[in-house]
Amino acid sequence: MKLRGKVHKYGANVDTDAIIPARYLSLSEPAELAKHCMEGIDTEFLSRVQAGDIVVAGSNFGCGSSREHAPLAIKAAGISCVIAKSFARIFFRNGINIGLPLLECAEASDGTEEGDVLEVDLNTGEIRNITKGKTFVAKPYPEFMMDIMAAGGLVEYTRKKLSVRS
Repeated sequence: MKLRGKVHKYGANVDTDAIIPARYLSLSEPAELAKHCMEGIDTEFLSRVQAGDIVVAGSNFGCGSSREHAPLAIKAAGISCVIAKSFARIFFRNGINIGLPLLECAEASDGTEEGDVLEVDLNTGEIRNITKGKTFVAKPYPEFMMDIMAAGGLVEYTRKKLSVRS
């Protein structure tokens, strides 16, 4: 699975309230959540983002509450992948559960700027910065997690598994 997109760059400790402010937690439709994605930290985000773009951040991305709305809003806004130095563990798990690829790679975070174009190969973990001609490597997902990503998240993966058994 290969992804390509323009970078939207953020620093360390981007919390879930910055990603989707608490006042929108009564929303459950992904498209509605997407309208407020990154509103707490970047009010111009939605005017710049295009389908397939990539968020790159510092350490502890997705810290704060365990709200599942945050990775859902990011995915629904059109972001294909988030690359960070590290993720809050519950955010990481929630991202995987909804099929949002998350890669930890400090070198890519440090070697990428706003607006750069990245190509990401989820099968190998290779991250190519097309703009700067640099290549970084994140640890690739194990096969079962790639299957979850390909299915679009844990719920769809489970549905497919159960339908095969029927």
